[in-house]
Amino acid sequence: MDSKESTTHFAPELHIPNGTFDIDFYTEFGATEHFCLRNDDGSIHVAELELNGAIFHLHETMRWFNALEPVRAKGVTSVIGLFVPDVDAVMQKAIQAGATEIQAAKDHEYGYRQGMFRDPFGHYWQIQKKIAASNER
Repeated sequence: MDSKESTTHFAPELHIPNGTFDIDFYTEFGATEHFCLRNDDGSIHVAELELNGAIFHLHETMRWFNALEPVRAKGVTSVIGLFVPDVDAVMQKAIQAGATEIQAAKDHEYGYRQGMFRDPFGHYWQIQKKIAASNER
């Protein structure tokens, strides 16, 4: 079996407001923190987390390339698509951890079960699983 170091995979970088001290939502949602580098004032500079094998980073906004987190951008900056074995369980866990449901999990004719939530920092997550398309049932 190939390790992550020898395979191609995504590791999205989610921007958070400068001066953020608390990212507990992500660990309450089920992520494991690999590392967290903090600024002199204790605020988060960058953290690496993993959710069931999916690695992602939280990074304070960096003005040198005009990066914005969703709140300052006043809108969606990206949608993180996460494939999981149990869409409903992941949606429920996110909402219990403090996420806002955008779309309840449901089956779609194109062959996906999907639900969407917004995390406390404004990032949109589409939780999904491949199922049989309606023309395959």
